[in-house]
Amino acid sequence: MSLQNYNIIESTLREGEQFIGSNFTREDKIRIARALDAFGVEYLELTSPLASPGSMADLKAITGLGLNARILTHIRCRIDDAKIALDTGVDGLDVVIGTSSQLRQFSHGMSIDQIIDLAQETLTWIRQQAPDIELRFSTEDSFRSEEKELLQVYLAVDKLGVVDRFGTADTVGIAIPTQVGRLVDTLRRLTTADIEFHGHNDSGSAIANAFAALEAGATHIDTSVLGIGERNGITSLGGLVARMYTYDRETTRRKYRLEQLRDVELLVSDMVGVDIPFNNPVTGFSAFTHKAGIHAKAILNAPETYEALNPADFGLTRYLSIAHKLTGWNAVKARTEQLGLNLSPDQIKALTRHIKTLADERSLTLDDVDELLHHWADNDQQMQADAEAPVLA
Repeated sequence: MSLQNYNIIESTLREGEQFIGSNFTREDKIRIARALDAFGVEYLELTSPLASPGSMADLKAITGLGLNARILTHIRCRIDDAKIALDTGVDGLDVVIGTSSQLRQFSHGMSIDQIIDLAQETLTWIRQQAPDIELRFSTEDSFRSEEKELLQVYLAVDKLGVVDRFGTADTVGIAIPTQVGRLVDTLRRLTTADIEFHGHNDSGSAIANAFAALEAGATHIDTSVLGIGERNGITSLGGLVARMYTYDRETTRRKYRLEQLRDVELLVSDMVGVDIPFNNPVTGFSAFTHKAGIHAKAILNAPETYEALNPADFGLTRYLSIAHKLTGWNAVKARTEQLGLNLSPDQIKALTRHIKTLADERSLTLDDVDELLHHWADNDQQMQADAEAPVLA
């Protein structure tokens, strides 16, 4: 089943280069490639060698690193492009052509019949030149293409028997999960190749759409670190991993080195000049922060009550926020114990009421609360010392 045996095609070095803040040097690309390979992704997809002389040199450099991940490059459906790409030593070619009426009219200007003829010629030529290369054929803007015409293209290519994988692309991020699942299921039934999904996040559905694709039988999902890419990007690596972790924790832990996710994201975020969003799956600064009193009490008793993800599996820790009016006495008690202070349950409850009152009047910090805890504990110790001191005649 693809929900256990799926592959990640990590496209930070292709789609991610299209992000407005990206300007990766060769050294940057090598660091990213090594980090993603160490994390465990199965594929790295790089920018076409035709994009620039530097892109060609970068691609050759990374194919020479000896990584475990297979190296792919993304090219137009043209023999001339394929000739150049084959000389880079990549493990696979990702061939693409637009099929929607918008792209046919305003991009390449070809009819469906012309697309089929070009695809047949190009893909057959590639397979003849490179019998062992991994070959993907994808339509671009699949979900704004007419289904009849789209299937006409896929079925014509499938008859050739030369491609390993068909790609489907939600190029402008308008698909919904049921739509994605329907197309992938149709291709699963009518064609013989594996199926890849590439989903943009313009309407916020990229992760959900990727999971729907896997449910329907897709075998490969495109991601990028932090979801960076054209416009507001594609399915994020961390988001997909979080989604798959909640579905099948053990498989996800086995496939990927989860504790390295934060380092990968920090590496890329620094290179492109953006902060990791506060609500980023897994690594956002508030991802494992608990504030409400009722949540904190349950978390202290059994973390899984309010955590679908175990922060320890990602090399992270949870945090109980107590410097606010919503805090509960159980959370204050836990902080007291962390600090090694000795306060009775009644004192902790009284102090919790005091914190709530102060928080109604002004913003508090953890340092403020810690100071209060120490003050109450010190005063209690002094009162106890006074009571135990001998009475002098």
